[in-house]
Amino acid sequence: MDNLKSILQENEVQFEIIHHESPIRTAQEGADYFGIEIGQTAPTLVLKSEKGYFAMIISGGRERVNLEEVSEILGCNQLKMATPKEVQKITGYTVGSVPLIGHSLPCIVDKELFRYPFIYGGTGDPTSTLKMPPHALEKLNQVVALLG
Repeated sequence: MDNLKSILQENEVQFEIIHHESPIRTAQEGADYFGIEIGQTAPTLVLKSEKGYFAMIISGGRERVNLEEVSEILGCNQLKMATPKEVQKITGYTVGSVPLIGHSLPCIVDKELFRYPFIYGGTGDPTSTLKMPPHALEKLNQVVALLG
Protein backbone atom coordinates (compact mmCIF):
# COMPACT_ATOMS: atom_id res chain seq x y z
CA MET A 1 0.00 0.00 0.00
CA ASP A 2 2.93 2.36 0.71
CA ASN A 3 4.22 1.75 -2.82
CA LEU A 4 0.80 2.66 -4.21
CA LYS A 5 0.69 5.89 -2.21
CA SER A 6 4.23 6.79 -3.29
CA ILE A 7 3.40 6.35 -6.99
CA LEU A 8 0.27 8.50 -6.65
CA GLN A 9 2.03 11.23 -4.66
CA GLU A 10 5.11 11.35 -6.92
CA ASN A 11 2.84 11.75 -9.96
CA GLU A 12 0.68 14.35 -8.19
CA VAL A 13 -2.53 12.37 -8.70
CA GLN A 14 -5.51 13.31 -6.57
CA PHE A 15 -6.56 10.17 -4.69
CA GLU A 16 -8.21 8.78 -1.62
CA ILE A 17 -7.75 5.36 -0.05
CA ILE A 18 -10.98 4.32 1.60
CA HIS A 19 -10.88 1.62 4.26
CA HIS A 20 -13.83 -0.70 4.87
CA GLU A 21 -14.37 -3.56 7.30
CA SER A 22 -15.04 -6.34 4.83
CA PRO A 23 -13.86 -6.98 1.27
CA ILE A 24 -15.99 -5.71 -1.61
CA ARG A 25 -16.37 -8.66 -3.95
CA THR A 26 -18.51 -7.39 -6.83
CA ALA A 27 -19.11 -4.22 -8.81
CA GLN A 28 -22.64 -4.08 -7.39
CA GLU A 29 -21.36 -4.34 -3.79
CA GLY A 30 -18.92 -1.51 -4.51
CA ALA A 31 -21.58 0.70 -6.10
CA ASP A 32 -23.92 0.11 -3.16
CA TYR A 33 -21.23 0.66 -0.52
CA PHE A 34 -19.90 3.91 -2.01
CA GLY A 35 -23.23 5.21 -3.33
CA ILE A 36 -21.88 5.49 -6.89
CA GLU A 37 -22.89 4.32 -10.35
CA ILE A 38 -21.85 0.74 -11.04
CA GLY A 39 -19.87 2.01 -14.06
CA GLN A 40 -17.47 3.83 -11.71
CA THR A 41 -16.25 0.59 -10.18
CA ALA A 42 -13.07 -0.53 -11.91
CA PRO A 43 -12.02 -4.11 -11.24
CA THR A 44 -8.55 -5.11 -12.47
CA LEU A 45 -8.74 -8.50 -14.17
CA VAL A 46 -5.74 -10.55 -15.23
CA LEU A 47 -5.81 -12.19 -18.64
CA LYS A 48 -3.51 -14.88 -20.00
CA SER A 49 -2.45 -15.34 -23.63
CA GLU A 50 0.33 -16.93 -25.63
CA LYS A 51 2.03 -13.50 -25.45
CA GLY A 52 1.95 -13.47 -21.64
CA TYR A 53 -0.25 -11.80 -19.06
CA PHE A 54 -2.22 -8.56 -19.28
CA ALA A 55 -4.12 -6.49 -16.73
CA MET A 56 -7.51 -5.32 -17.92
CA ILE A 57 -9.23 -2.53 -16.02
CA ILE A 58 -12.91 -2.53 -16.94
CA SER A 59 -15.98 -0.59 -15.99
CA GLY A 60 -18.21 -2.46 -13.56
CA GLY A 61 -21.09 -1.35 -15.78
CA ARG A 62 -20.10 -3.85 -18.48
CA GLU A 63 -22.28 -6.94 -18.40
CA ARG A 64 -19.45 -9.06 -19.70
CA VAL A 65 -16.15 -8.73 -21.55
CA ASN A 66 -15.83 -10.03 -25.08
CA LEU A 67 -12.49 -11.83 -24.88
CA GLU A 68 -12.46 -12.41 -28.66
CA GLU A 69 -12.64 -8.64 -29.24
CA VAL A 70 -9.86 -7.99 -26.71
CA SER A 71 -7.84 -10.80 -28.30
CA GLU A 72 -8.11 -9.06 -31.70
CA ILE A 73 -7.11 -5.69 -30.21
CA LEU A 74 -3.99 -7.28 -28.67
CA GLY A 75 -3.21 -9.52 -31.66
CA CYS A 76 -3.42 -12.68 -29.56
CA ASN A 77 -4.72 -16.06 -30.71
CA GLN A 78 -6.17 -17.17 -27.42
CA LEU A 79 -7.07 -15.06 -24.41
CA LYS A 80 -8.60 -16.30 -21.19
CA MET A 81 -8.95 -15.26 -17.58
CA ALA A 82 -5.94 -16.16 -15.45
CA THR A 83 -6.66 -18.59 -12.62
CA PRO A 84 -6.65 -17.26 -9.03
CA LYS A 85 -3.33 -19.08 -8.51
CA GLU A 86 -1.80 -17.44 -11.61
CA VAL A 87 -3.06 -14.00 -10.54
CA GLN A 88 -1.39 -14.42 -7.13
CA LYS A 89 1.86 -15.64 -8.70
CA ILE A 90 2.05 -12.94 -11.40
CA THR A 91 0.87 -9.89 -9.41
CA GLY A 92 1.45 -10.87 -5.79
CA TYR A 93 -2.21 -10.07 -5.06
CA THR A 94 -5.36 -12.11 -4.67
CA VAL A 95 -8.21 -11.97 -7.19
CA GLY A 96 -10.45 -9.02 -6.36
CA SER A 97 -7.71 -6.87 -4.83
CA VAL A 98 -5.27 -6.38 -7.73
CA PRO A 99 -4.44 -2.65 -7.65
CA LEU A 100 -5.43 -0.19 -10.37
CA ILE A 101 -1.79 0.88 -10.64
CA GLY A 102 1.64 -0.27 -9.50
CA HIS A 103 1.78 -3.68 -11.15
CA SER A 104 4.14 -4.42 -14.03
CA LEU A 105 1.62 -5.88 -16.47
CA PRO A 106 0.77 -4.32 -19.83
CA CYS A 107 -2.67 -2.82 -19.38
CA ILE A 108 -5.94 -2.62 -21.31
CA VAL A 109 -8.25 0.18 -20.13
CA ASP A 110 -11.98 0.45 -20.71
CA LYS A 111 -12.87 3.83 -22.29
CA GLU A 112 -16.19 3.77 -20.39
CA LEU A 113 -14.29 4.72 -17.21
CA PHE A 114 -13.36 8.13 -18.67
CA ARG A 115 -17.00 9.23 -18.42
CA TYR A 116 -16.64 9.67 -14.65
CA PRO A 117 -14.74 12.20 -12.52
CA PHE A 118 -13.56 9.39 -10.22
CA ILE A 119 -13.29 5.62 -10.40
CA TYR A 120 -12.97 3.08 -7.58
CA GLY A 121 -10.72 0.03 -7.68
CA GLY A 122 -8.20 -2.20 -5.99
CA THR A 123 -5.31 -1.21 -3.75
CA GLY A 124 -3.82 -4.65 -3.18
CA ASP A 125 -5.59 -4.85 0.19
CA PRO A 126 -9.07 -6.45 0.11
CA THR A 127 -10.36 -4.09 2.82
CA SER A 128 -9.48 -0.82 1.11
CA THR A 129 -10.41 0.85 -2.16
CA LEU A 130 -8.58 3.43 -4.27
CA LYS A 131 -10.59 6.41 -5.52
CA MET A 132 -8.86 8.42 -8.26
CA PRO A 133 -9.53 10.20 -11.57
CA PRO A 134 -9.64 7.75 -14.51
CA HIS A 135 -7.07 9.68 -16.59
CA ALA A 136 -4.45 8.58 -14.05
CA LEU A 137 -4.80 5.02 -15.39
CA GLU A 138 -3.07 6.07 -18.61
CA LYS A 139 -0.47 8.13 -16.80
CA LEU A 140 0.49 5.41 -14.30
CA ASN A 141 0.11 2.16 -16.24
CA GLN A 142 1.75 0.69 -19.31
CA VAL A 143 -1.41 1.00 -21.42
CA VAL A 144 -1.22 -1.12 -24.58
CA ALA A 145 -4.87 -0.85 -25.67
CA LEU A 146 -8.15 0.93 -25.00
CA LEU A 147 -11.32 -1.10 -24.97
CA GLY A 148 -14.15 0.78 -26.33
